[in-house]
Amino acid sequence: MMKYSRQREAIKAYLMERQDHPTAEMVYMSVRETNPKISLGTVYRNLSLLVSLGEIQKICCGDGVERYDANVTPHYHYHCTNCGRVVDVPMEQVSPIQMLLGEDFPEEVEGYTVLFHGTCRDCREKEKKTG
Repeated sequence: MMKYSRQREAIKAYLMERQDHPTAEMVYMSVRETNPKISLGTVYRNLSLLVSLGEIQKICCGDGVERYDANVTPHYHYHCTNCGRVVDVPMEQVSPIQMLLGEDFPEEVEGYTVLFHGTCRDCREKEKKTG
Protein backbone atom coordinates (compact mmCIF):
# COMPACT_ATOMS: atom_id res chain seq x y z
CA MET A 1 0.00 0.00 0.00
CA MET A 2 1.33 3.38 -0.98
CA LYS A 3 1.63 6.14 1.56
CA TYR A 4 -0.89 8.98 1.18
CA SER A 5 0.53 12.17 -0.27
CA ARG A 6 -1.36 15.46 -0.13
CA GLN A 7 0.78 16.79 -2.99
CA ARG A 8 0.07 13.75 -5.18
CA GLU A 9 -3.65 14.05 -4.47
CA ALA A 10 -3.55 17.76 -5.39
CA ILE A 11 -1.83 16.92 -8.68
CA LYS A 12 -4.36 14.22 -9.50
CA ALA A 13 -7.31 16.45 -8.54
CA TYR A 14 -5.98 19.21 -10.80
CA LEU A 15 -5.66 16.81 -13.74
CA MET A 16 -9.12 15.37 -13.18
CA GLU A 17 -10.73 18.78 -13.60
CA ARG A 18 -8.83 19.56 -16.82
CA GLN A 19 -9.62 18.69 -20.42
CA ASP A 20 -6.65 20.50 -21.99
CA HIS A 21 -3.91 17.94 -21.28
CA PRO A 22 -1.54 20.19 -19.31
CA THR A 23 2.24 19.93 -19.22
CA ALA A 24 4.16 19.25 -16.00
CA GLU A 25 5.01 22.95 -15.80
CA MET A 26 1.31 23.88 -16.05
CA VAL A 27 0.50 21.37 -13.30
CA TYR A 28 3.29 22.81 -11.16
CA MET A 29 2.17 26.43 -11.60
CA SER A 30 -1.41 25.59 -10.66
CA VAL A 31 -0.74 23.21 -7.76
CA ARG A 32 1.83 25.65 -6.35
CA GLU A 33 -0.99 28.16 -5.74
CA THR A 34 -2.43 25.94 -3.00
CA ASN A 35 0.81 24.09 -2.11
CA PRO A 36 3.49 26.81 -2.24
CA LYS A 37 6.27 24.52 -0.97
CA ILE A 38 5.88 21.97 -3.78
CA SER A 39 8.85 21.73 -6.17
CA LEU A 40 8.84 21.07 -9.89
CA GLY A 41 10.82 17.88 -9.19
CA THR A 42 8.08 16.66 -6.86
CA VAL A 43 5.50 17.31 -9.57
CA TYR A 44 7.55 15.34 -12.11
CA ARG A 45 8.09 12.43 -9.69
CA ASN A 46 4.40 12.26 -8.81
CA LEU A 47 3.30 12.49 -12.43
CA SER A 48 5.67 9.64 -13.27
CA LEU A 49 4.33 7.58 -10.36
CA LEU A 50 0.70 8.23 -11.32
CA VAL A 51 1.47 7.17 -14.91
CA SER A 52 3.18 3.97 -13.71
CA LEU A 53 0.16 3.20 -11.51
CA GLY A 54 -2.18 3.68 -14.46
CA GLU A 55 -4.06 6.51 -12.75
CA ILE A 56 -3.18 9.06 -15.46
CA GLN A 57 -1.63 8.85 -18.90
CA LYS A 58 1.27 10.66 -20.49
CA ILE A 59 0.81 11.94 -24.04
CA CYS A 60 3.87 12.51 -26.22
CA CYS A 61 3.05 14.36 -29.44
CA GLY A 62 6.50 14.28 -30.99
CA ASP A 63 7.13 17.96 -30.24
CA GLY A 64 9.24 17.33 -27.13
CA VAL A 65 6.46 18.37 -24.74
CA GLU A 66 4.83 15.76 -22.53
CA ARG A 67 1.22 16.31 -21.56
CA TYR A 68 -0.90 14.52 -18.98
CA ASP A 69 -4.47 13.24 -19.00
CA ALA A 70 -6.48 11.92 -16.06
CA ASN A 71 -8.91 10.22 -18.44
CA VAL A 72 -7.56 6.68 -18.67
CA THR A 73 -10.58 5.22 -20.46
CA PRO A 74 -9.81 4.20 -24.06
CA HIS A 75 -9.80 7.24 -26.34
CA TYR A 76 -7.67 8.88 -28.99
CA HIS A 77 -6.01 12.31 -29.10
CA TYR A 78 -5.69 15.04 -31.71
CA HIS A 79 -2.66 17.37 -31.66
CA CYS A 80 -2.73 20.67 -33.52
CA THR A 81 0.75 21.11 -34.96
CA ASN A 82 0.14 24.86 -35.24
CA CYS A 83 -0.99 25.91 -31.73
CA GLY A 84 0.03 22.76 -29.82
CA ARG A 85 -3.43 22.09 -28.39
CA VAL A 86 -4.30 18.47 -27.61
CA VAL A 87 -7.94 17.37 -27.49
CA ASP A 88 -9.68 14.07 -26.84
CA VAL A 89 -11.13 12.20 -29.79
CA PRO A 90 -14.06 10.07 -28.65
CA MET A 91 -14.26 6.58 -30.01
CA GLU A 92 -17.04 4.05 -30.11
CA GLN A 93 -14.92 0.91 -30.17
CA VAL A 94 -11.33 -0.05 -29.60
CA SER A 95 -11.53 -3.46 -31.25
CA PRO A 96 -11.31 -2.37 -34.94
CA ILE A 97 -7.75 -1.08 -34.43
CA GLN A 98 -6.72 -4.31 -32.74
CA MET A 99 -8.12 -6.23 -35.70
CA LEU A 100 -5.60 -4.46 -37.95
CA LEU A 101 -2.88 -6.63 -36.42
CA GLY A 102 -4.69 -9.75 -37.57
CA GLU A 103 -5.13 -13.07 -35.84
CA ASP A 104 -1.68 -14.26 -36.93
CA PHE A 105 0.16 -11.56 -34.94
CA PRO A 106 1.99 -13.63 -32.30
CA GLU A 107 2.40 -10.96 -29.62
CA GLU A 108 0.02 -9.97 -26.83
CA VAL A 109 -1.19 -6.38 -27.11
CA GLU A 110 -1.73 -4.75 -23.72
CA GLY A 111 -2.48 -1.30 -25.06
CA TYR A 112 -1.81 1.17 -27.82
CA THR A 113 -1.83 4.89 -28.53
CA VAL A 114 -3.45 6.69 -31.43
CA LEU A 115 -2.52 10.32 -31.99
CA PHE A 116 -3.86 12.34 -34.90
CA HIS A 117 -1.87 15.40 -36.07
CA GLY A 118 -3.10 18.37 -38.07
CA THR A 119 -4.24 21.98 -37.90
CA CYS A 120 -7.24 22.60 -35.66
CA ARG A 121 -10.38 24.46 -36.70
CA ASP A 122 -9.45 27.58 -34.69
CA CYS A 123 -6.04 27.85 -36.36
CA ARG A 124 -7.56 27.30 -39.82
CA GLU A 125 -10.11 30.08 -39.15
CA LYS A 126 -7.35 32.46 -38.05
CA GLU A 127 -5.38 31.66 -41.21
CA LYS A 128 -8.45 32.46 -43.37
CA LYS A 129 -8.89 35.83 -41.66
CA THR A 130 -5.23 36.85 -41.94
CA GLY A 131 -4.38 35.15 -45.19
